[in-house]
Amino acid sequence: MTASEDLGDDRIIRESGIDARVALIVQPVLRGIGFRLVRVRLSGQNGLTLQIMAEREDGTMTVEDCEEVSRAVSPALDVEDPIEKAYHLEVSSPGIDRPLVRKADFSTWAGHLVKVETSVLVGGKKRFRGKIEEAGEDGFVVRNDKAAYGEEPTASIPYDAVAEARLILTDDLIRDALSKDNRARKDARKHRGESDDVPDAENDNELEP
Repeated sequence: MTASEDLGDDRIIRESGIDARVALIVQPVLRGIGFRLVRVRLSGQNGLTLQIMAEREDGTMTVEDCEEVSRAVSPALDVEDPIEKAYHLEVSSPGIDRPLVRKADFSTWAGHLVKVETSVLVGGKKRFRGKIEEAGEDGFVVRNDKAAYGEEPTASIPYDAVAEARLILTDDLIRDALSKDNRARKDARKHRGESDDVPDAENDNELEP
């Protein structure tokens, strides 16, 4: 059983091995403080680095949020001790060229360029690059307007075939991401009863404790 299945998560990209064990530990902690897990990844960077990528339900994530998440998950990881060796904990936001891990991510970012790798052959291929043309309940369509002569420009990819998917950084994506972020922050301030005149601060949404 994967971490996502055990916790009833709606993610389609699921961790395995040690990453899954960490996800099982940190995901309920994140939910308890109003965040959702995007991805867990243990890598050999800087010796051994455990990256926990998270965001609020509205998609925002500030430096202060990263600090809050780090303070919340560190004790749980210390108690459960899923990693035998010493490691460096890194909490970060998904970033603009974010990984797409939920069905909703594909509809939210429809119209933008994406790079997809599948776990099985889809139309004879495992790697795709193009714009998300549409997203449904079972899968999504990627359109490559620069497809080679004789190559099908569109591909219908089932969610359960996706091994990894990530947005490709473009000017349009930057504008759209900043617009979505500003709207989310204004909605959050309105919910808290704060003035909309408060400027949106620029920040580096990554913390390396």
